[in-house]
Amino acid sequence: VQLQASGGGLVQAGGYLRLSCAASGRTFSRHAVGWFRQAPGKEREFVATISWNSRYTLYADSVNGRFTLSRVNAKNTVYLQMSSLNPEDTAVYYCAATTDSNGSRRFEAYDYWGQGTQVTVSS
Repeated sequence: VQLQASGGGLVQAGGYLRLSCAASGRTFSRHAVGWFRQAPGKEREFVATISWNSRYTLYADSVNGRFTLSRVNAKNTVYLQMSSLNPEDTAVYYCAATTDSNGSRRFEAYDYWGQGTQVTVSS
């Protein structure tokens, strides 16, 4: 499975962005997908994860209620809709895939990673 994250950019505080994670590979529909982010000088942190069948989602407390995950397996794509963005959301965002059916908060659980997309929120 190969992943490519896109959709990042520069946005003002209070704004929104939609990130996409496009995958290649026939088995993508059986993988849970997670999003992580890493700000300069900080460790990579969990953002959200969605199960392979979209029945289960989990969000970090810091984004719960502001970010929404969805996926379209027919398009091999997972979307992270981000709203009410604030400068603390500034980071490189990575998508990752795991055979753990419900996903995980732990980055060690993920087997495949995309290259990351930069999100910058100005105050």
